[in-house]
Parts: sequence; C-alpha cells; structure tokens
Amino acid sequence: MFELPEPAIARIGAIVAAEHGVLIGDASGADAEAQGLLAGYKYEHVGVFHAGKEPRNNLGDWAAYHVPSPEGARGYWVHAARDREMARRADFGMMVWDGASPGTAVNVLRLAIANKPCVIYDLARGSVATTYNVEDWCAMLRHAGPDIRRQAEALMTPDECLALPG
Repeated sequence: MFELPEPAIARIGAIVAAEHGVLIGDASGADAEAQGLLAGYKYEHVGVFHAGKEPRNNLGDWAAYHVPSPEGARGYWVHAARDREMARRADFGMMVWDGASPGTAVNVLRLAIANKPCVIYDLARGSVATTYNVEDWCAMLRHAGPDIRRQAEALMTPDECLALPG
C-alpha cells in the first residue's frame, strides 16, 4: 500500500485551506491516496483526469475529464496525453516521486518548460524540492543519475526534448 509522505499530506491540507482547484490523475498509488485525502476533507474543487472510458479512481465523485489516448497507445503512452493536458491547465504542480520514475520526471519537466512551479516529494532521497524552470529540472535529474535522464528523454515529445539545454 502506498502512503503519502507527511509533508505532502500537510501540503494538501494547505491547498484545501486556500481553496485551490486540484487537477489530479486517476492512477493507483499517489493519485488515489491524494484523492482519498481530498475526499476525506469533502473537498469539491477537484477534477479527475483519465485516459480510459471511465476514471480508474474517482474517490470524491468529482468532475471527470476524459483525455483520450492516441490510437494503439500502450504502457506509458496511454496516459501521456492526459498528463500533458493536466500540466497545460495547471498553475503549479505537486508530485510524489520515487526518485526513479521517468514518467513522473517528464511530468515535472512539462511544468518546468512553462515556468510553473512544482513541489517534488522525493521519496528516494527523503527530500522536498521545488522546480521553477528547466534548469531546476536538470538539477533534479542530476541527483537521479544518467539512466533516469535517458529513460525520461525516451518518453519526451520532440518539443519537450528541444526545451532541454545542449
């Protein structure tokens, strides 16, 4: 069972207190745990983004936004369009990262390209950091190592790759 780190739980409480709108995915793990917390607050300002016909998780019975996958998409690519749309609509982000998931790293990059802040709870390092731009994202990936960066680059669109320095 996945558990959100205590600072992420506190941050979600602050988001609720400030009455920010929340855009969230429908995945098991961090998405479902954050949804459970928001549902426990009976928080209404939530939209659940999903690629399938129905959300896999929508614990507060919130508005659901279907972002279809490209025809024939498999694996990571099934949810990539959904994740891009959430990054496009968001003003800022919050991610819980295991320090190794290239998909989460690319989601942080999408926000960084648009100069939108993203708070990252890095479970592997037991740290919290905020990215504001692509340079911050590159620094985050230096801690993860070259393998994670290569894996992340394999998941990027050509435009996302062009945003990287050098």
